[in-house]
Amino acid sequence: MTEFHPAIARYETRGNELLIGGTPVSRLADIAGMTPFFAYDRAMLDRRVAELRSQLPEGLSLTYAVKANPMPALVGHMRGLVDGFDIASARELRVALDAGMPGERISFAGPGKRDNELAQAVAAGAMIEAESAAELERIERAGQRLNLRPRVALRVNPDFQLKGSGMRMGGGAQQFGIDAEEVPALLEGMAERVVDFAGFHIFGGSQNLNAEILRAYFTEAVELVLRLSRHCPEPPVFFNMGGGFGIPYFPQDKPLDLGPVGRHIGEELARLKSALPSLKPHIELGRYLVGEAGVYICRVIDRKVSRGQVYLVTDGGLHHHLAATGNFGQKLRRNFPVAVATRMGEAASESATVAGCLCTPLDSLAEKVALPAAQPGDLVAVFQSGAYGRSASPSGFLSHPEAGEMLV
Repeated sequence: MTEFHPAIARYETRGNELLIGGTPVSRLADIAGMTPFFAYDRAMLDRRVAELRSQLPEGLSLTYAVKANPMPALVGHMRGLVDGFDIASARELRVALDAGMPGERISFAGPGKRDNELAQAVAAGAMIEAESAAELERIERAGQRLNLRPRVALRVNPDFQLKGSGMRMGGGAQQFGIDAEEVPALLEGMAERVVDFAGFHIFGGSQNLNAEILRAYFTEAVELVLRLSRHCPEPPVFFNMGGGFGIPYFPQDKPLDLGPVGRHIGEELARLKSALPSLKPHIELGRYLVGEAGVYICRVIDRKVSRGQVYLVTDGGLHHHLAATGNFGQKLRRNFPVAVATRMGEAASESATVAGCLCTPLDSLAEKVALPAAQPGDLVAVFQSGAYGRSASPSGFLSHPEAGEMLV
């Protein structure tokens, strides 16, 4: 039996075949009527949210960041598991509303919001997290045109950084948020604005697996909110404290030890509640909730050997799964966990590179991995593919068909 990455070992097999949601992968391909496709396991989504809630303190609202995976069926399923949605565009707003999430439980973050998007969010009753002083003014004008008072929070670019993150989104110069040192002046003029000011959004970075670093981040985030709240016209009632929890993609990655993080958040929120009893804290997570529940399935079209290296050429590639090819912000190209989904009981017998179908050497889903000897027609599975997969990839590149998606 092949030595599997822990992400692969979580899945059951029947004979030589991978099961996703209890169904053989070849049958899923028949149901999809195509390859490639992404399959998302709803039972794994349920377990992840349940495990997370068991470790987080009571009174902390859990918000799903729709940008991680906006597939409507998946978002609809998450609607029953979380307390709210965070969205980053008007299209995501429509997906969130169609899923049945009330507008007042939706928050809208991200730079460069267009005027029509702001108006849609105001009309829906969503919380808009302003990324600049100029955006705050445009939100106010949108409300005046609609004769509504927008619900507003300030996205704060903190004066500290979340170290150890796959992608830093706070500290230093950023397109995200209002620099912390500029926030007090905005707050002191807030009472004159025709908006309902609610509070703050602080987000330091994503894909962090280090519990100690996350503990330090939440301490600093709470300190910053306490400091800024002294300048508020009224006590704030909303605090999106970010998240940034990561998942293990690569062999050297260790899963996040959630227990110490959850206990520390509880301690910090107790301190926050004693100072600001009306404040409602939210934690926003995307990848951590859905990333491990997804598998990308593609089919081997050709097997070739080039100067001693085996290549499995598939009908998939970076146009569907940019992250797996190492072209979505990774500093070093490393392989996601990969298996031949129709040869799960066979031992690895060769080093193979799993290539896509695009005319670029960047299109490699896995390089020189130990696999059984796959043949044309076999299905290849790329795990940890539930977040930032299909929607984060250049689907129009070279005009190949888009990947399918299913929730099983």
